[in-house]
Amino acid sequence: MFMYKLAGAALGCALILIGSSCSQPAAPDTRAADEAAIKAADVAWSKASEGKQTDAFFDAYAEDANSYGPNMPPDKGKEAIRKSMTQVMGAQGFSLTWVVDKVEAAKSGDVGFSRGHYRMAMKGPKGEDIQDHGNYVTIWKKQADGKWKVAEDIATSEVPMPPPAK
Repeated sequence: MFMYKLAGAALGCALILIGSSCSQPAAPDTRAADEAAIKAADVAWSKASEGKQTDAFFDAYAEDANSYGPNMPPDKGKEAIRKSMTQVMGAQGFSLTWVVDKVEAAKSGDVGFSRGHYRMAMKGPKGEDIQDHGNYVTIWKKQADGKWKVAEDIATSEVPMPPPAK
């Protein structure tokens, strides 16, 4: 009987030791700081677009980013985005601005999103004015160097498509 009590006491101590050594202190909640950093990165990205600062504009993207623009196939990878957007940004009268409406970061501290609305204008191939506006969602990922970069970017236009030709 004594052996059973001793074994039970040892097992109880072992479980207490295992339990106390396995529990990790809770990671600090950095969401507020992460959300502020994501918003600052998004605002700086919009200012780069507005100021036609192409290097700063493209620097916002992670190397493996994807972009989903309205009425066009997705661009997969930073170089594909650069190629596609350089062509669009080169159009006469091009302007693209956006405003952040909401930012949220994960408690894990490595991913977050921004959401807002955009306006875009340019001249079409025949010199006609093209105006677009809509909404966007951007997923941001924290990089190894601590910077937030665009991982996924999607824009949805609120401008109706023209009716199909008869």
